[in-house]
Amino acid sequence: MTQTTLNITTLRQAIEQENVDVLATLYADDACLTIVDTLHPPSAPLELKGKEAICDFYTDNTTRHLACTIVDEVISKEKLAFTELCQYPGGQPMLAATFLDLRDGLITRQFTIQVWDE
Repeated sequence: MTQTTLNITTLRQAIEQENVDVLATLYADDACLTIVDTLHPPSAPLELKGKEAICDFYTDNTTRHLACTIVDEVISKEKLAFTELCQYPGGQPMLAATFLDLRDGLITRQFTIQVWDE
């Protein structure tokens, strides 16, 4: 796998096309991903450590076939934030707000808050 420097276009395409191979190139080996949602409240968030665990999570997510669009990006040299508007195949909406810390063009920390209709 070749190393890629993160840019919003690459990230958007990887998420929207569910391309885990490209996503893997955007994370540092020691990256951490934290998710807060209904299943993982603030007192017990889902915490994934390392690129491999994060990629396994994304691979599992591709089985859900979410149609996602990235909007409202805020970008700086060391931070990136965006909103993800998604829809499950049955039509149920899902919304996520994601905040990324960057180091040397790679994601080192990701914090995502996600909600969906029950």
